[in-house]
Amino acid sequence: MSEEVSKNLSETLFAKDKKAKETSELIAYMPSSQALLDEKRVEDGYKWYRNLRRLQWTWQGLQPIEIEGVLAAMASSKHSRTHDEWLDTVMGYHSGNWNFEWTKLGMLHQKRAQQLKGEEAADELFNASLCYSIAGYPHLKNDTLAAQAQVLAGNAYEEAAKQTKYTVKRLEIPHQNKKIVAHLHLTRTDEPQPVVMVSAGLDSLQTDMWRLFRDHLAKKGIAMLTIDLPSIGHNTHWNLTHDSSCLHQAVLNQLVDIPWVDHHRVGLIGFRFGGNAMVRLSFMEQEKIKACVTLGAPIHDILSSPDKIKQMPKMYLDVLASRIGKNIVDINSLAIQLMAWSLKVQGILGGRKTKVPILAMNLERDPVSPFSDNRLVALYSQYGKAKQISAKTITQGYEQSLDLAIKWLEDELIR
Repeated sequence: MSEEVSKNLSETLFAKDKKAKETSELIAYMPSSQALLDEKRVEDGYKWYRNLRRLQWTWQGLQPIEIEGVLAAMASSKHSRTHDEWLDTVMGYHSGNWNFEWTKLGMLHQKRAQQLKGEEAADELFNASLCYSIAGYPHLKNDTLAAQAQVLAGNAYEEAAKQTKYTVKRLEIPHQNKKIVAHLHLTRTDEPQPVVMVSAGLDSLQTDMWRLFRDHLAKKGIAMLTIDLPSIGHNTHWNLTHDSSCLHQAVLNQLVDIPWVDHHRVGLIGFRFGGNAMVRLSFMEQEKIKACVTLGAPIHDILSSPDKIKQMPKMYLDVLASRIGKNIVDINSLAIQLMAWSLKVQGILGGRKTKVPILAMNLERDPVSPFSDNRLVALYSQYGKAKQISAKTITQGYEQSLDLAIKWLEDELIR
């Protein structure tokens, strides 16, 4: 996409949304719940509505200095905010607004790509796609700016796919009279490759996963198949239920018809809530899966603890409510509903073991994924293993956990 076309698309998409509803106010709460959130906002003293994932974004390809530049532009904005305490709640699509500033950075990467060729151009376009994805973060339903940023992310990803030496195929899998959109990343197409199905969390798009393929899986000759969880990205027309693995299961059952992958050598990686779905799938379809890895997955502890749910930052509560499809939220009833998402409450962890070897990992002191969750997963996997990564430096923790994940999958898929 040329810079001019991209700019015009952006202007067309966002033209009507100068006064679009600001993200932190999209989810409505019952009066008692709203009072709790207002009190918490003042007490906590957080400066941002969103959880800032600086290290994750850096690992995914952005430079720390450009991330800080975007955040500084928001922090110094003189425009009105929905909540004065939260720097990323600037209202309206203009300077200082979260979506505006990240889209602007995406445009810069897209402009750089015009001057480059091959892998260098592809990398800039993948970075542009990532910026547009972050512009829509945390991807709440009915967030018009987020939906439009997702269009830009998808377009930049498709452009990047044409420039890279790797092959990226968009797949459309029929399911319940709709289509599940997945992206298959391949290092070669002349013979079937082992494949890893990858799922991110409830606030990430499948297009965020490029670096995992380029820097890790491709080097081992392993294909990557990315799928959004129900209720986000390409799969917004399905609400999330306790059957978190339903769409991945539908795709898994179609792999036999996809000529570029070896459906006898399938692995799984799940980040955050994607890990809940991947563990579930490892029990539902254990004959079709060779290995599974989860990183920071909520399995039981937080899902079965209403008090912990109530202590979550508002962004996470908004995400959970949005994924379930709730219009007006009562935090108490939401917390009780989430108990059904626990794989222990469902009886999946508590019955017979799965034959799939699962490596369940978490970083030290992770409130969403305590070591007890991962021990539980390992206990019900025949050759399972739980691993806690020391978080002295979280960047090293990221790399260490990914190295372990790839080794685990390689041993099962390639040996």
